[in-house]
Amino acid sequence: MAFTIVPKEELVNYKGAKLEPSEWSTLDQDRINAFADCTEDHQFIHVDVEKAAHTPFGGTIAHGMLTLSMLPKLCEGHGIMPEGMVMGLNYGFDKVRFLAPVKAGKRVRGHIEMLDVQQKDEKRFLIKQGITVEIEGEQTPALVAEWLSMVIVG
Repeated sequence: MAFTIVPKEELVNYKGAKLEPSEWSTLDQDRINAFADCTEDHQFIHVDVEKAAHTPFGGTIAHGMLTLSMLPKLCEGHGIMPEGMVMGLNYGFDKVRFLAPVKAGKRVRGHIEMLDVQQKDEKRFLIKQGITVEIEGEQTPALVAEWLSMVIVG
Protein backbone atom coordinates (compact mmCIF):
# COMPACT_ATOMS: atom_id res chain seq x y z
CA MET A 1 0.00 0.00 0.00
CA ALA A 2 1.16 3.53 -0.68
CA PHE A 3 0.51 6.67 1.29
CA THR A 4 -2.82 8.30 0.52
CA ILE A 5 -2.11 11.93 -0.39
CA VAL A 6 -4.92 14.42 0.25
CA PRO A 7 -5.25 18.21 0.11
CA LYS A 8 -4.03 19.61 3.43
CA GLU A 9 -7.44 21.19 4.05
CA GLU A 10 -8.99 17.69 4.01
CA LEU A 11 -6.48 15.95 6.28
CA VAL A 12 -8.60 16.54 9.39
CA ASN A 13 -11.47 14.65 7.71
CA TYR A 14 -9.54 11.39 8.07
CA LYS A 15 -9.84 11.11 11.85
CA GLY A 16 -10.92 7.56 12.61
CA ALA A 17 -9.74 6.13 9.29
CA LYS A 18 -8.45 2.56 9.59
CA LEU A 19 -5.76 1.56 7.15
CA GLU A 20 -4.89 -1.82 5.68
CA PRO A 21 -2.52 -3.89 7.82
CA SER A 22 1.16 -3.82 6.96
CA GLU A 23 3.17 -6.68 5.54
CA TRP A 24 4.44 -9.28 8.00
CA SER A 25 7.94 -8.91 9.48
CA THR A 26 9.78 -11.70 11.26
CA LEU A 27 11.44 -11.12 14.62
CA ASP A 28 14.00 -13.92 14.37
CA GLN A 29 16.81 -14.71 16.77
CA ASP A 30 19.42 -12.95 14.61
CA ARG A 31 17.44 -9.71 14.75
CA ILE A 32 16.90 -10.09 18.51
CA ASN A 33 20.63 -10.69 19.04
CA ALA A 34 21.55 -7.67 16.90
CA PHE A 35 19.16 -5.50 18.92
CA ALA A 36 20.67 -6.83 22.15
CA ASP A 37 24.12 -5.87 20.88
CA CYS A 38 22.97 -2.36 19.87
CA THR A 39 21.26 -1.66 23.18
CA GLU A 40 23.60 -3.71 25.38
CA ASP A 41 20.53 -5.47 26.79
CA HIS A 42 21.64 -9.11 26.85
CA GLN A 43 19.12 -10.39 29.37
CA PHE A 44 18.98 -14.17 29.00
CA ILE A 45 15.29 -14.22 28.10
CA HIS A 46 16.26 -12.58 24.79
CA VAL A 47 19.60 -14.18 23.87
CA ASP A 48 20.15 -17.48 25.71
CA VAL A 49 18.07 -20.05 23.83
CA GLU A 50 18.81 -22.92 26.24
CA LYS A 51 18.15 -20.98 29.45
CA ALA A 52 15.06 -19.25 28.02
CA ALA A 53 13.61 -22.65 27.09
CA HIS A 54 13.07 -23.27 30.82
CA THR A 55 10.94 -20.15 31.32
CA PRO A 56 7.15 -19.94 30.96
CA PHE A 57 7.74 -18.59 27.43
CA GLY A 58 9.45 -21.80 26.33
CA GLY A 59 12.15 -19.92 24.44
CA THR A 60 13.60 -16.53 23.74
CA ILE A 61 11.42 -13.49 23.20
CA ALA A 62 12.01 -10.18 21.44
CA HIS A 63 12.72 -7.14 23.55
CA GLY A 64 9.59 -5.02 23.92
CA MET A 65 11.66 -2.07 22.75
CA LEU A 66 12.66 -4.03 19.63
CA THR A 67 8.99 -4.53 18.80
CA LEU A 68 8.37 -0.81 19.39
CA SER A 69 11.36 0.10 17.22
CA MET A 70 9.76 -1.86 14.36
CA LEU A 71 6.94 0.69 14.06
CA PRO A 72 8.61 2.67 11.26
CA LYS A 73 8.95 -0.53 9.23
CA LEU A 74 5.45 -1.73 10.11
CA CYS A 75 3.97 1.64 9.12
CA GLU A 76 6.16 2.09 6.04
CA GLY A 77 4.08 3.26 3.12
CA HIS A 78 0.87 3.35 5.20
CA GLY A 79 -0.76 6.59 6.13
CA ILE A 80 -2.71 9.59 5.01
CA MET A 81 -0.52 12.58 4.29
CA PRO A 82 -1.15 16.12 3.06
CA GLU A 83 -0.17 17.29 -0.41
CA GLY A 84 3.07 19.24 -0.40
CA MET A 85 4.52 17.34 2.55
CA VAL A 86 8.15 18.36 3.04
CA MET A 87 8.90 16.04 5.96
CA GLY A 88 7.48 14.14 8.87
CA LEU A 89 9.07 14.12 12.30
CA ASN A 90 8.68 11.62 15.12
CA TYR A 91 6.98 13.66 17.86
CA GLY A 92 6.76 10.93 20.52
CA PHE A 93 4.07 8.76 22.06
CA ASP A 94 1.02 9.45 24.19
CA LYS A 95 0.74 5.79 25.16
CA VAL A 96 2.69 2.57 24.79
CA ARG A 97 1.62 -0.74 26.33
CA PHE A 98 3.40 -4.07 25.90
CA LEU A 99 0.64 -6.68 26.06
CA ALA A 100 2.23 -9.95 24.95
CA PRO A 101 5.77 -11.16 24.28
CA VAL A 102 6.87 -11.92 20.74
CA LYS A 103 8.58 -15.31 20.66
CA ALA A 104 11.69 -15.57 18.50
CA GLY A 105 10.76 -16.49 14.95
CA LYS A 106 7.23 -15.07 15.10
CA ARG A 107 5.89 -12.66 12.52
CA VAL A 108 4.28 -9.33 13.40
CA ARG A 109 2.36 -6.71 11.45
CA GLY A 110 0.95 -3.30 12.17
CA HIS A 111 -2.63 -2.10 12.18
CA ILE A 112 -3.00 1.67 11.93
CA GLU A 113 -5.85 4.00 12.77
CA MET A 114 -5.78 7.78 12.36
CA LEU A 115 -6.84 8.83 15.87
CA ASP A 116 -6.45 12.59 15.55
CA VAL A 117 -5.25 15.32 13.24
CA GLN A 118 -4.61 18.84 14.52
CA GLN A 119 -3.54 21.68 12.28
CA LYS A 120 -1.02 23.61 14.39
CA ASP A 121 -0.45 26.41 11.89
CA GLU A 122 -0.30 27.01 8.13
CA LYS A 123 2.49 24.45 7.63
CA ARG A 124 2.32 21.99 10.54
CA PHE A 125 -0.04 19.13 11.37
CA LEU A 126 0.15 16.94 14.47
CA ILE A 127 -1.04 13.44 13.59
CA LYS A 128 -1.83 10.82 16.22
CA GLN A 129 -1.94 7.25 14.96
CA GLY A 130 -3.18 4.29 16.95
CA ILE A 131 -0.87 1.37 16.23
CA THR A 132 -1.58 -2.23 17.19
CA VAL A 133 1.17 -4.78 16.55
CA GLU A 134 -0.41 -8.15 15.83
CA ILE A 135 1.49 -11.39 16.42
CA GLU A 136 0.67 -14.00 13.80
CA GLY A 137 -1.51 -16.74 15.29
CA GLU A 138 -1.93 -14.99 18.65
CA GLN A 139 -5.07 -13.42 20.14
CA THR A 140 -3.31 -10.75 22.21
CA PRO A 141 -1.30 -8.10 20.34
CA ALA A 142 2.36 -7.50 21.15
CA LEU A 143 1.74 -3.83 21.81
CA VAL A 144 -0.57 -0.91 21.36
CA ALA A 145 0.68 2.64 20.98
CA GLU A 146 -0.49 6.15 20.26
CA TRP A 147 2.25 7.52 18.03
CA LEU A 148 2.59 11.22 17.28
CA SER A 149 4.07 12.71 14.10
CA MET A 150 4.56 16.34 13.18
CA VAL A 151 4.05 16.77 9.44
CA ILE A 152 5.44 19.82 7.71
CA VAL A 153 4.01 21.02 4.38
CA GLY A 154 5.61 23.46 1.93
